[in-house]
Amino acid sequence: MKVICFEKFGAAAEVLQSRDFEKPEVGPGEVLVRVHTSGVNPSDVKKRAGAFPNLLDDGPVIPHSDGAGIIEAVGDGVADTRLGERVWLYQAQFGRRFGTLAEYVMIPSERAPTLPEQASFEVGACMGIPAMTAHRCVTGDGPVSGQTVLVTGGAGRVGFYAIQWAVAGGAEVIATASNAKDESMCLALGAKAVCNHRLANWGSEVLAANRGQPVDRVVDVEFGVNLPEVLNCIRTGGTISTYSSTQEKEPSIPFLRMMYLDLTVHMVIVYDMPEAAKQMAVADINEALLRETLEHRVAETFPMSRAAAAHELIEQGSIRGCVVIETRE
Repeated sequence: MKVICFEKFGAAAEVLQSRDFEKPEVGPGEVLVRVHTSGVNPSDVKKRAGAFPNLLDDGPVIPHSDGAGIIEAVGDGVADTRLGERVWLYQAQFGRRFGTLAEYVMIPSERAPTLPEQASFEVGACMGIPAMTAHRCVTGDGPVSGQTVLVTGGAGRVGFYAIQWAVAGGAEVIATASNAKDESMCLALGAKAVCNHRLANWGSEVLAANRGQPVDRVVDVEFGVNLPEVLNCIRTGGTISTYSSTQEKEPSIPFLRMMYLDLTVHMVIVYDMPEAAKQMAVADINEALLRETLEHRVAETFPMSRAAAAHELIEQGSIRGCVVIETRE
């Protein structure tokens, strides 16, 4: 089978290479999926660049955890009725060397949920890290009905879905965005107001948008940078669910101020979510796909031969929406 892999760390154009691997043999509890699409996420490009030094200890890595395709074989303990099933994939390259940037992937059956016919393979490749992370950030600390949720970076891959999950859960949403196009998108998804996080003192703008009241919860894309303003607009007893702190990788926190606000800080990473949370996210995602109640945004689709360009686009940091690679050319 054709794969894109890397056997050393470095720039995408220098280390990603096309190779021929043996098609994997399906084992007990596993399914063999003919991959149609592979989703590219920031964690994938960070791994390729060397964020996990031991990743290559056992040999080359086929990147990407997310994807979609069709089951072609099942292992012992998996129902034959799954043969031919359309599926979306998550955690394909978590704790394993071989991910979805290949013509085939072998994966535990539970990591290959059914992909409803209403959803394309491109959409399926967006459900893993973006949609599941957003689901956990919004639902991980109980119902949001009747609450106000602030979603920072509402036009980003995770923020885009977080707005929708919060609105669907009965919350009022305030989002942040840095330009008019992203502001319009957040409002179209259901946010009642949008504030510009590039401006000084944007926390006070959030308060004004919420009738002078602090927000109940925050879904945050840049914990270290955003924390000072978040503390200016979150209520006592509120919760910050954060899934990234890229600009300040080792942020310091004003402990006493946060303690006296009785805040909960919930750090979210989809790979290590409790299994019950993963299955809840899968169930809600598939219900939404069936009912077509989620909006999706695929920013760009690349052929497998241009995998390096897809990684480079993610690394630019300005792309809005999911980046997908088609593995069938």
